[in-house]
Amino acid sequence: MINAAHWTGLIAALMIGLVIGLERGWRLRAAGDGERVAGIRTFALIALMGGVVGQLAQTLTAWLVPVALGGVILVIGLGYWRISRNRRDIGITTEIAALLTFLLGVLASHGEPLLAIAGGVVTATLLGFKPRLHALLDKLDGPELRAILQLALITAVVLPFLPNTGYGPWEVLNPRRLWMMVVLISAIGFVGHFAVRVVGARRGVLLTGLFAGLASSTALTLTLSRAGRQQPSYQPIFAASVVLASTTMFPRVLVLVAVIHPLLLTALYVPIALMSFVGFIATVLLAIAAGRATGQPSHPPMQHPFELATALRFAVLLAIVMVAAEALRRYAGDVGVYTVSLLSGLTDVDAITLSITQMADDGLSAAVAARAILIAAMANTTVKLGLAVFIGRGRMAVLVASGLGAVLIVAGAWLGYTLWV
Repeated sequence: MINAAHWTGLIAALMIGLVIGLERGWRLRAAGDGERVAGIRTFALIALMGGVVGQLAQTLTAWLVPVALGGVILVIGLGYWRISRNRRDIGITTEIAALLTFLLGVLASHGEPLLAIAGGVVTATLLGFKPRLHALLDKLDGPELRAILQLALITAVVLPFLPNTGYGPWEVLNPRRLWMMVVLISAIGFVGHFAVRVVGARRGVLLTGLFAGLASSTALTLTLSRAGRQQPSYQPIFAASVVLASTTMFPRVLVLVAVIHPLLLTALYVPIALMSFVGFIATVLLAIAAGRATGQPSHPPMQHPFELATALRFAVLLAIVMVAAEALRRYAGDVGVYTVSLLSGLTDVDAITLSITQMADDGLSAAVAARAILIAAMANTTVKLGLAVFIGRGRMAVLVASGLGAVLIVAGAWLGYTLWV
């Protein structure tokens, strides 16, 4: 007896075939009759056949699926052989898509219509994005390819096998949590690098600053400060980019906190929001002041998006910071936590942010943790201000100091208020 589940599976299979067939039919629309292995109707029929075979296999025999799949492979193979004799293109994308369409049709009729539909949409999307994917491969260089593979290695291979228990002094070193933080920071920098690659070269230095803030705002500050001395006429827009990159660091801190210990956001989001607001307003004002300069400023050179050695160094740094922060908290109280935040923030705000957030997750007061993270962010911002002043000099130093100085004043006022009340 046919029930609603049977109809759902068949309809889902038909939808999958139509979606994939629509993309393939459009892609091969210039081909004449008899020059295509499969079009929209054929894909719809293949998927529907998969749905029917899947339902029959449940009532007759499971061997019906591989037998039918073999028949589909035979028919598609014959079609490919006939077409390939008259063309030089030997790609088999359409043929593989047809086989996958059949299997998705079977899956849809086996009680997983939503999963099958999702697979069909992903398949059609991958097929439709062929030009962009090929363009991305053309732009990808060797270090970036290695970075992708290394990031996949530390995420999918290393992380799942690390023990989820505490080791070392006071058991503050949890290998899985520690490595997860490394993966998180690496992924953020990875996204920032490719955002610069995709957007920066077309949109200019300002948007480069926005996305570079996800990777390394300090590195961008150093690069643009040097460039400002070589291109004085572009110092205003360079200054705006530096302030924007530095400001992007603040929302990034919130993201790290939200991932590790979301409850800490209640004590941290107000000062971070104020600092971000002031920083973005300063960026807008500096960009307006920059006006429209003639020519095109050179873009800052991009570093590699990810290196395994860099990730390992960050893991060691993070472990040292976590042990030092816990030791100072135990023997020097809150002042010790603030001290290690100040010193760590001079070089890297991510490590101390993750360490303090982890301590908050283990019982550190939310107020103390928020102040410590704020101190680290202020220290890091001060370093970037110093780079612009002592390396960029001139007008760029004044503009960056005005923007980041306003941010530091707001942060200092909030910090003083929380210590007073």
